Amino acid sequence: MKKFIPILKRTQLFAAVSEEEISSMLSCLNARLRTYKKGEYVLRQGEHLDDITVLVDGELHIQRDDYWGNRAIVDRIAVGEMFGEAYIAPESGALLNDVIAVEDSTVMFFDVKRIITVCSSACRFHSMVVQNLFFAISEKNRKLVQKLGYISKRSTREKLMSYLSEEAKRNNSSSFIIPFNRQQLADFLSVDRSAMSNELCKMRDEGLLEFNKNAFKLL
Repeated sequence: MKKFIPILKRTQLFAAVSEEEISSMLSCLNARLRTYKKGEYVLRQGEHLDDITVLVDGELHIQRDDYWGNRAIVDRIAVGEMFGEAYIAPESGALLNDVIAVEDSTVMFFDVKRIITVCSSACRFHSMVVQNLFFAISEKNRKLVQKLGYISKRSTREKLMSYLSEEAKRNNSSSFIIPFNRQQLADFLSVDRSAMSNELCKMRDEGLLEFNKNAFKLL
C-alpha cells in the first residue's frame, strides 16, 4: 500500500499533506486496496457506498446502460482522481451508474466516517483532508456542469465543437490527445457513433480540424 503514497500525495484529497502524514493516516482512515481486471465492475448501479474511493492505478469509466443496452459514459476516472463522493452522504441513495475498469486497475477505499470525523488531537493534516474533500466535490460539480454544456447542444457538430474547444483550452494548445476512442467519445457526448464519425470527416474536409485516431488539431 505504501508504494501508492506518492500518488496519493498528488491527489486533490491529500493536497498540502506530506507523504509522512499520509502514511500515518492510512490505518486511521481504514484504507483498503482492491484490484480489478479490465472489464470488471468496480461499483454497480444500485449499490450503496460508504467509502471515499481514489484510483491509484489504471483507468475507469463511470457509465450507464439502459434497458436496451445503449451506453452513456458519464465520466472518465484517471489515476489520482476520486469518485463516488456524491453518494457518501446519509440518505443519498443507491448508485445511479456503474464504474468499470477499462484496463487493469487498483482502487483505494477510505472510510468516509473516519475522514469527516476529525480525531481527538485535531491534527492539522486531518483537518486539511476534510477541507480538500469539500474542494474536490466542488471541482467535480464544475466538471459535471461543463459536460452538461456539451450534451445540451442540439446537433452532433455543436457537441463536438464544444468538447474539442474545451480540450484545446485545457491543454493550452490547438493540438491535443483526447482520452476516448470513437465509441467512447460518442457515448460520452450521447450521440450516434456513425453520425459523429461522419460529422468529424465533414469538419475535416471543411478545414476546421485534423485528426488521427484520438489525436486532434484545431485549425
